[in-house]
Amino acid sequence: MKRILTTGAAALAAAVATGLLAAPAEAASAVQIYRVYYDSPGKDTGSNNSLNAEWVQLYNTSKTARQLKGYKLRDKTGYTYTFGSFKLGGRKSVYVHTGKGTNTSAHRYWGRGWYVWNNTGDTAYLRYPNGTLADKCSWGSKGDYKKC
Repeated sequence: MKRILTTGAAALAAAVATGLLAAPAEAASAVQIYRVYYDSPGKDTGSNNSLNAEWVQLYNTSKTARQLKGYKLRDKTGYTYTFGSFKLGGRKSVYVHTGKGTNTSAHRYWGRGWYVWNNTGDTAYLRYPNGTLADKCSWGSKGDYKKC
């Protein structure tokens, strides 16, 4: 015995069966990688000024502040910066610098003694505290920064 579907249910069943109805797209993260300055100006001497000229800019696209505690920023090699308790305001940016410095509301410092981001190509990954990918940005060997 065949089931009789209502008009709405029949249309939905037909759309699923024919592949016209797709699963909803995953929502984009409110906090995204906006830009990566992977090749600091001048020679790579390893000075703290040179290291801090290498950075990743994250931008909060929402109007609401976001707590980034536990978020991780990493490269392909696995070098990882983990945010401590830090709230990024709505429509605000934060720059994560490679070298040492004093953290502020707009600038965070990784504290590394050598470069993270490869000038010849790399990928920056931003992960939620649970490990799920929030955003990523890749580049090749041309230029000195990448707008994502």
